[in-house]
Amino acid sequence: MTRKSKPSMSSADENAQKQADDLGVQFTDKFIEDPEHVTLLLTLLEEFDFHVRWPGVKLLTALLKNQGVQVQGIILVSPMGVSRLMDLLADSREVIRNDGLLLLQQLTKSNAAIQKIVAFENAFERLLDIITEEGSSDGGIVVEDCLLLLLNLLKNNSSNQNFFKEGSYIQRMKPWFEVGDDNSGWSAQKVTNLHLMLQLVRVMVSPVNSPGASASCQKSMYQCGLLQQLCTILMATGVPADILTETINTVSEVIRGSQVNQDYFASVNAPSNPPRPAIVVLLMSMVNERQPFVLRCAVLYCFQCFLYKNQKGQGEIVATLLPSTIDANSISAGQLLCGGLFSADSLSNWCAAVALAHALQDNLTQKEQLLRVQLATSLGKPPVSLLQQCTNILSQGSKVQTRVGLLMLLCTWISNCPIAVTHFLHNQENVPFLTAQISENLGEDERLVQGLCALLLGICIYYNDNSLENYTKEKLKQLIEKRIGKENFVEKLGFITKHELYSRAAQKPQPVFPSPEQMLFDHEFTKLVKELEGMITKAVHKSSEEEKKEEEVKKTLEQHDNIVTQYKELIREQDAQIQELKEQVSSMSSQNEQLQTTVTQQLSQIQQHKDQYNILKLKLGKENQSQSNSQGDASQVNGLQTEELTQLREEVEELRKQHTLLQTQLSDKDALISTLRSETSQTAEGSAASDSTELLKELEALRSQIQSQSAEINQMKTERQELLRRAEAASSDAVGGGDGSSDAAKMAELDSRLTAQMTETEKVKEEAKRLSESRAELEQQLASANSTAAILQTEKAKLQTEVQESKKEQDDLLMLLADQDQKINSLKQRLKALGETVDDEDDLDARDQTDDDDEEEEEEEDEDEE
Repeated sequence: MTRKSKPSMSSADENAQKQADDLGVQFTDKFIEDPEHVTLLLTLLEEFDFHVRWPGVKLLTALLKNQGVQVQGIILVSPMGVSRLMDLLADSREVIRNDGLLLLQQLTKSNAAIQKIVAFENAFERLLDIITEEGSSDGGIVVEDCLLLLLNLLKNNSSNQNFFKEGSYIQRMKPWFEVGDDNSGWSAQKVTNLHLMLQLVRVMVSPVNSPGASASCQKSMYQCGLLQQLCTILMATGVPADILTETINTVSEVIRGSQVNQDYFASVNAPSNPPRPAIVVLLMSMVNERQPFVLRCAVLYCFQCFLYKNQKGQGEIVATLLPSTIDANSISAGQLLCGGLFSADSLSNWCAAVALAHALQDNLTQKEQLLRVQLATSLGKPPVSLLQQCTNILSQGSKVQTRVGLLMLLCTWISNCPIAVTHFLHNQENVPFLTAQISENLGEDERLVQGLCALLLGICIYYNDNSLENYTKEKLKQLIEKRIGKENFVEKLGFITKHELYSRAAQKPQPVFPSPEQMLFDHEFTKLVKELEGMITKAVHKSSEEEKKEEEVKKTLEQHDNIVTQYKELIREQDAQIQELKEQVSSMSSQNEQLQTTVTQQLSQIQQHKDQYNILKLKLGKENQSQSNSQGDASQVNGLQTEELTQLREEVEELRKQHTLLQTQLSDKDALISTLRSETSQTAEGSAASDSTELLKELEALRSQIQSQSAEINQMKTERQELLRRAEAASSDAVGGGDGSSDAAKMAELDSRLTAQMTETEKVKEEAKRLSESRAELEQQLASANSTAAILQTEKAKLQTEVQESKKEQDDLLMLLADQDQKINSLKQRLKALGETVDDEDDLDARDQTDDDDEEEEEEEDEDEE
């Protein structure tokens, strides 16, 4: 079941309805005098009985129509008031659900608080479900009611718009715009539904929304394919004119300022043979005077949105006008714009001029490129530049709309482009024409043209680089003073902003005009006028001396800025060098730590060898004692042979040599220790000095161990001499009695024991030799470590010297910067005295000074730690 459309009423019925409405307002005032009446009505809506619920919905709707603000306030403060009304959308009876939609429409009008509550009561989900159930765009008036309610919830409500986007409801809008190949015979209801659906899309990406919110919605619409679907409708055949116009406006705002969407739109082709870009097809409609006015305005808006903040697109449009890219076999956007610019239709002239101005907006490169465009006016005549042709048409006295469009194009073109100003002034006829237009006393219709001519001449003064001797800034100002008068010039310049259509165009980007005759101002041009009017007025009133002073001050400031920039770059380079040196110091420190670790490991190895040496020494002492005891017994029993005594003497002599060698090594170590002590006294700082001290202590310990070993060797020598003395005494007192066989056995036993003792002695000698070699190797490693520590100390001293030199250079640079700052401050005071606004850079200098102080403090802390 669907709700039917209301029939149209005659004038008599309208009068009767008006009287009834007035009476209804009076009854409503009486009813809501007590808010409990509305609260009771909300309670009755919870009754499921059809005969209670449906009349309650109708009554509350009537109350909202008559006194909406008061009833909204009562419902808003009523507990669960809005929630009870939202339950109507879930009623299985379509009559109540449909009338509930009408009730919510009245409830959500112009009340952001209620709109938010309704949205968070899951209204979007329910409404989109109803639209799908009713057939989307092919549905009836219930779909229209749902769309109107959605518009109430989303329009000018950023919170609900963000909730709609975050809930992925944009993706659910795509199926609404699926159209077939045959689009003839659309019903009026379908046209209305699609129109509201397009408005809903525009609400989400409206230029009045915050840029971030619009950009996010534009991205979602491209990603889900909604933009592609809209472009399909744009290029489809048989689409009603009002739907096509609204679709063009919708696509315009979906691509406005979005580079990705603009690139996609540039790639869309119309289904023609051969295929043509959609932009070209739309421009053909814009410059065709037989097309509806609203459609031409929509195409212009689409072209403006395509070029908005799109330098790539601007370059592509201007490139179609350049000689090297013109294709004679196809129609380009540039050719259509030139054709519209010079056609007999004034509206086409205006639209083409504004469109071309948007291709130059805030793009210095394209302004200079457009100066290369040459036009062939007639056979046998040389081509003229586009700039010259525009001024020629301007001087021919065409319609006001045409001249306004051309003047807006010229002002946009030469503003902030000294090269274009020079080209414009190079034509000797342009300046006399402008001064003549400004100085004449013309009618009301011509005042706007006079104001725009004054603006164009003012731009020629403000952006003049004085490259033409006859038209320098000073000469143009003298010309204004003689021919026009400064006050008269400023008054004519003010005609632009005082025009009634100026404020209307400045309100929003979309060109919306009641009639073609009122189509005079462009939104972006109003921004340019607002920016330039004050600067031109100030430039005209300035004297030549003031301008010279200002130029000198500007040049001086630029020079000082360059010097300061150079010093800052130098300081940055030195900071980088200091940082590099710090990194080198850090690397050296890490290497020093590694070397210290190596020395520690070597000391532990030396300790291990010392322990092994002590163990062997004890073992050798025990064996020598047992050997001496056995030799004493043998001497007492049988005595020693002369040859054995000779051998023992040789061994004692060898031990003496070893003792002498050890004494030599000990003296060498003493010399080495003395050398290390002298080096340590010279480099006694930092961690390297402490390491050398520890190594010296270790060497002292080794020296004491060597001395103890020498004492043990002397003791062994004494014991050997005592043993030899005993042997000689035993041989002189020996007697030859006793049993021969037992003596032979005893001698054999003594011989075997003596042989074993000699073998063991040889092993001990070899072990002592090996320990001596190991000790020499350790001493060599220790010397190498001491040398490395000395090298590190030398490197560290060099780095400290370099850091001190860099610090001194920085101090000198800071003194230079302080002098420059004083000069700059004096110059700024002079500028301020002349009335100029000067940016203050004290904060930047203060920050640089703070950085220098922090670095000095860090260096002092490093020196204290060392």
